Amino acid sequence: MIINILSIVSAYLLGSLSTAILVCKIMGLSDPRKGGSGNPGATNVYRLHGKKAGSIALFGDLIKGVLPILVSQYIGVADWVIAASGLAVFLGHTYPIFFHFKGGKGVATLLGVLLATSWLVGLLFIFSWILIALLFRYSSAAGMTAAMLSPVYAIWLTPDPSYVGSFTVMALFLLVRHRKNIERLLAGTESRIGAEKKHST
Repeated sequence: MIINILSIVSAYLLGSLSTAILVCKIMGLSDPRKGGSGNPGATNVYRLHGKKAGSIALFGDLIKGVLPILVSQYIGVADWVIAASGLAVFLGHTYPIFFHFKGGKGVATLLGVLLATSWLVGLLFIFSWILIALLFRYSSAAGMTAAMLSPVYAIWLTPDPSYVGSFTVMALFLLVRHRKNIERLLAGTESRIGAEKKHST
């Protein structure tokens, strides 16, 4: 029982370490919360400080999603605990306790969780993202669509229904975090991939 609680709580705390903010601080760059879209995510870091800083932040967000799943699998906890740990690290990233519950939008961290849980689900997420991005040229739409499809993929590819539930909750929270993007998509003002970007996706 204690190990289950520790797995979930530690996952949330790990997720709460904002990679974007820490990368900018370590590299001597301006706080991403004070420029661009104000979102402490890899996309805003990329737009403010370039490819190197953005890529490091993106990789950090991805690894945050991977680590709790691998650790939970290694120590042999039940599937529902692994699923809950994935949800916890995602919620830590999007609502970090260390940064006043104002975090990133969660696409990279969700992908990390998916890849570590079921690499096939993760690959299908990537394929879905690329397909939607190529068709419509909207990064935000690609991320949201891929996220919403992940529970569908999990129905066939994961061993326990708790994963489907966890992925569904993450996808719904991801939509909430993208609500401004949704408003801009509906209004026709969302930035396309390759165009000059003024908002975080």
